[in-house]
Amino acid sequence: MSAKERIILGIDPGTSVMGYGIIRINGRNLELITLGVLKLAKINDHAVKLRRIFERTRSLIEQYHPDELVLEAPFYGKNIQSMLKLGRAQGVAMAAGLTRDIPIFEYSPRKIKQSITGNGNASKHQVSGMVQKLLNYTEDPQYLDATDGLATALCHYLQRNSRQSNEKSYSGWKSFISDNPDRVK
Repeated sequence: MSAKERIILGIDPGTSVMGYGIIRINGRNLELITLGVLKLAKINDHAVKLRRIFERTRSLIEQYHPDELVLEAPFYGKNIQSMLKLGRAQGVAMAAGLTRDIPIFEYSPRKIKQSITGNGNASKHQVSGMVQKLLNYTEDPQYLDATDGLATALCHYLQRNSRQSNEKSYSGWKSFISDNPDRVK
C-alpha cells in the first residue's frame, strides 16, 4: 500500500439492519471495495444482536484492514429506547475498531447527507444515487442501509479532503496577518 493510499470502513449502525461500505483512496482516486448489510431483525435477544454487530465489524476489519472507521451518529428522536439501542449498536462497532487501534470518526446523518448530496434533508434514495455516481458503480444494493454505510465513509473522505485543501500554512504571524487583515483587531 502506498503512503497516500488508505482504506475507510463506513458503518450505518442499526439493530435491525447494519449497513457498511468500504472504500479505497489512492491520492484523489476513489474505489469501492465492498458494501453490504448485516440483517438482525429476526434476532429477538438485543445482546445477541450487539454481539453480531461486534463480530461482523471485527471480521470486516480483519478482512480489509481499514485505516479509519467512520460511524453515523445516532440521531435524536422521540423514542428514548430506540436511541439507547442504536447507541449500543454504535458502541459495539466502535469497540471492534478500538480493539485494533483504528482511529474512529463520527458524523451526524444530516452532515453525511449534506456532504454527499449538498442537501442535509436528502432522502435515502438521493444519497444512494449520488454514492453510485461518485464511485461509478451500477449494482443496486438490496438495502439502502448499505449505501448509507458507504455514504458515511465517503463523507469522511470529502470532509477530510476539504479541510486539507482549505488549510493554508503560514510562516509566522506576519504572513497570517497580511493574508487575514479582517481577522485582526
